[in-house]
Amino acid sequence: MKLINGGVCAAKGFVANGIHCGIRKNKTKRDLAMIMSECPASAAAVYTTNLVKGAPLLVTKAHLANGVAQAVICNSGNANTCNANGIEVAEQMSALVAKELGISANDVVVASTGVIGQPLNLEPIANGIPVLAKGLSANGGEAAAEGIMTTDTVKKEVAVSFEIGGKTCTLGGIAKGSGMIHPNMATMLVFITTDVAISPAMLQKALSTDITNTFNMVSVDGDTSTNDMVTVLANGMAGNDEITEENEDFAIFMKALNTVTVALCRMIAGDGEGATKLLECKVTGAKDVPTAKTVAKSVICSSLLKAAMFGADANWGRVLCAIGYSGADVDVNAVDVSFRSAKGEIIVCKNGAGVEFSEEIAKEILLEKEIEILISLGKGEGSATAWGCDLTYDYVKINGDYRT
Repeated sequence: MKLINGGVCAAKGFVANGIHCGIRKNKTKRDLAMIMSECPASAAAVYTTNLVKGAPLLVTKAHLANGVAQAVICNSGNANTCNANGIEVAEQMSALVAKELGISANDVVVASTGVIGQPLNLEPIANGIPVLAKGLSANGGEAAAEGIMTTDTVKKEVAVSFEIGGKTCTLGGIAKGSGMIHPNMATMLVFITTDVAISPAMLQKALSTDITNTFNMVSVDGDTSTNDMVTVLANGMAGNDEITEENEDFAIFMKALNTVTVALCRMIAGDGEGATKLLECKVTGAKDVPTAKTVAKSVICSSLLKAAMFGADANWGRVLCAIGYSGADVDVNAVDVSFRSAKGEIIVCKNGAGVEFSEEIAKEILLEKEIEILISLGKGEGSATAWGCDLTYDYVKINGDYRT
């Protein structure tokens, strides 16, 4: 497994582009992105669990009913959500893409992100799609990554190469996600492409399995989004024997997918709105995996703990507090807690009680940009990891006037 450049264009047969079409007032920011496969691809997706869902999700789900797609269109700056004509706009976006690319409208994944409840004017999108399509290239992954950003401060893309059956394969992805990030699925936009030959059913199985340990374990602010999803397109151009069952090839594919999704999870959490630190909570010693996941999520979602991490305050009591109200079956008298970063590790709690430690050393450890919160429950083999960020003054500033 080797990290490479290229994002969604790293895999064979994929091109992409991103432009400013006029949805955003700021002309320096791209607001429309497109990804295309040279041939129809196996397709899979997972969607937000919020009952309020953006029209693009409903349209995309219908389009992917046959497990095939060839292109992705996504606008940013204005979410097509809670609009009376939302389905019509999403279908029109698909039709415009299909006409420009010479493919079926049913083979288009359509997505939208930004302010909820504002009418989405189709005109700039209609005017932008021909320009967008004309500029599609194998070097366009970065532009596409920028085109889907909202309050993100950095673009998020990653790719890996690996071998299946003696064939060199590639899998890459881009993501947007900074605010309104909370489990469960999905709370961001993620587009993944691969040249692996895999059936739609196995692709869906791979994605649905992977997200339980990756995107479902990310939280920034406790708000599950209305209009976001994760999609994967696999066009088979690597030339491997098609994966149609759980075998060694499927296991290799799952490892590649997980490598990319974990990297994107860390990027999303680290770029949380107003965030200054990436928090990674690792739980071990749980009686089972569900217990470990419950504890890790509870800790990473604690506003008090997130605020303490912002202030580099080793307030480990907030970790215990979050474990206590998580609902997990835990022996609180067996819990150990420590904090770790590039500056070292410090134990702050042993068997559910505080231990003497240097506040100065703890502060030095917690002033780093990436902090690990290590929890041992002392009762089994279950483990899990969750990702989040600190809670800062800027989070309130960003969201206090996000719409106006």
